[in-house]
Amino acid sequence: MAPANQHFQRQRMFLYLIPIVGVFPALWTLYRRRENSDAAELAASRLAVTLAGLWLGGHILLETSAGSSATLQLPFLIASSVLTSTYFLVNLGLMVRLWKKIPLWLPGVSKISDRLP
Repeated sequence: MAPANQHFQRQRMFLYLIPIVGVFPALWTLYRRRENSDAAELAASRLAVTLAGLWLGGHILLETSAGSSATLQLPFLIASSVLTSTYFLVNLGLMVRLWKKIPLWLPGVSKISDRLP
């Protein structure tokens, strides 16, 4: 692969790891299966989609629980904010790993993301 193409590929992978916003280009990459996408780029997009899905599912559950419980509202809201902060920090950590050219891998989550098409 040409060095210029590798540079653009890494930029696209950084884009996929932007919290919340990056899931849309990652989904598009998985949907289109571009001919210039290699295994690392597809794995990064799968990982970004998996992380966003886990965050969204947890966030919806915690916010719904906070709305339906009067006594446990504050703990659920705190847990929701911790989940969101963790999602942002994990994506930032993955960006650092990508910048250092270390393979993107998370225990447990990478196994789930490998099952995506």
